Amino acid sequence: MIVRPTRRDLLRYGSLSALAASLPAPAIAQAWPAKPIRIVCTYPAGGLTDIFARAYGEYVAEKTGQPVIVENKAGAAGAIGAEIVKQAPPDGYTLMFTNSTTMVQNKALFKKLPYDPDKDFALVAWFNTGHLPTMVNKDIPVKNVAEFAAWAQGKKVSLATYGIGSFAHIVTETLNRHYGLKMEAVHYRGESAMWQDVASGAVQGATGSYASGAAVLQAGSVKPIAVPTMVRMKKLPDVPTFYEQGLTEKAFQIRGWVGCATPAGTPPEVVQKLSALMVEAGKTERVQKINDTFAIDEGARDATYFRQVLDQEGPVSIEVLKSLNIEPQ
Repeated sequence: MIVRPTRRDLLRYGSLSALAASLPAPAIAQAWPAKPIRIVCTYPAGGLTDIFARAYGEYVAEKTGQPVIVENKAGAAGAIGAEIVKQAPPDGYTLMFTNSTTMVQNKALFKKLPYDPDKDFALVAWFNTGHLPTMVNKDIPVKNVAEFAAWAQGKKVSLATYGIGSFAHIVTETLNRHYGLKMEAVHYRGESAMWQDVASGAVQGATGSYASGAAVLQAGSVKPIAVPTMVRMKKLPDVPTFYEQGLTEKAFQIRGWVGCATPAGTPPEVVQKLSALMVEAGKTERVQKINDTFAIDEGARDATYFRQVLDQEGPVSIEVLKSLNIEPQ
């Protein structure tokens, strides 16, 4: 359980913090953790980023014996929370749980950011957020992407997304280019209303999380026609990937994820300890249950893997976003 510290604890930990600040990095690493750990979640409570922050934070608290406090600092596509973490002392006592929008897509969506995603953070762990299937209304007489594209030719068709620049937006525009279509991307503020509109036929399809669309899928109101990445979903084993259906564009291979990071300059020994704890937590029963609910097929990966994802998949996301001609804010 995530422990809430008392006022006496905070006063005592404050003294320890002052002492730790005067120590060299190796000494800080050896003493870590000696006070409460704060997790800044850059998105609101209740979403998957927040759920992961609390589940993984609870494991860290259990293993270290120190309180772990989760603070939700939402806004500006994660930029508000990221700036807070950037300014925190690099001592391993402030972590950030955020997602690919904050760390990658914002570089193309904003003219200026109050943080540098590439320089202001030390990577800790990477968490897959699962496949984001593309599903269409049940009354559309199609079974796969090619049939849907043929059906959409010459019609006024709309595909819902959960935000400008999101993976769902990228899917819509990439399908348009691949098949020469003019489908409209309709942007929603959340997935609940989006999937309800797909089920009612107000929009013809959407791309989003399995967990958010599960209710209308189980009700038979929508049907999946494709999943991204190179591997099929365990929850939808009969639904082929875009790649299997001949859509080999890199845009369809981008993965959604949540990431954990600390301020740049955090001692490498502390980062390594945190990374190892996150990987351990990903194997626990609690996290595995969360992953099953959200149709996520793997647990946490370490900092090295996180770097590989940013280096290999990040440029693809940026390239695709720039090609959409979205005006940076």
